[in-house]
Amino acid sequence: MHRIHYAGGELVTGDAIAEALLRYAAVLAKQRTAASVEIPVVGNDGGHITARLLLGPASQLVSEHLAGEDDLVDEDTLAMVNREISRLEPHPLVEPDTRDADATDPTSLTGEYELPEP
Repeated sequence: MHRIHYAGGELVTGDAIAEALLRYAAVLAKQRTAASVEIPVVGNDGGHITARLLLGPASQLVSEHLAGEDDLVDEDTLAMVNREISRLEPHPLVEPDTRDADATDPTSLTGEYELPEP
């Protein structure tokens, strides 16, 4: 489990959720944007509740590992956060494969060609 210090308070959540939340906050900061996210946390009575956090460039999160078993796992939350991270992170450009292209024929590089007359 992890204790996350956020906006003068603290939340306890699962290891994977805490790590994904920190990655998401970092990506949002790099993109200079903000988003709200709901994550499962441990309530005062020990039960699981949902907390909503606003993350953005000015967010200051601190996470500390707590001893004990990690009993708070939510695959749906992890999938949603990872989708958002993937959506926001820059993706490398894919260069066309020109190994078999004829360097003297520019259409071989672009895939353009003329259709025959009917």
